[in-house]
Amino acid sequence: IIISLYVLLMRWGLKVAMESTNRYGQLVAGGLTCTIFFYIMINLLMVVGFAPVAGLPLPFVSHGGSSMLTMMICVGIIMSIERHPGRRAFS
Repeated sequence: IIISLYVLLMRWGLKVAMESTNRYGQLVAGGLTCTIFFYIMINLLMVVGFAPVAGLPLPFVSHGGSSMLTMMICVGIIMSIERHPGRRAFS
């Protein structure tokens, strides 16, 4: 269930990045989504034993104050980009 929720989170973040009207919003939403993705993948690979233990907590599940704050800020910025897509830049 948790992995499917992470897949939905990644899908939503990439959708926001693709639908953003300006390049900055696309890059920020895509970058933050990739950051969350790498946090998840590194943690899951550590648990399975394919990666050395690096000490990254699983986002939104493991108890870590600064990690939870960072993930909440990432999701909040992505939500802000979705809500305020900005205007189309001149190309």
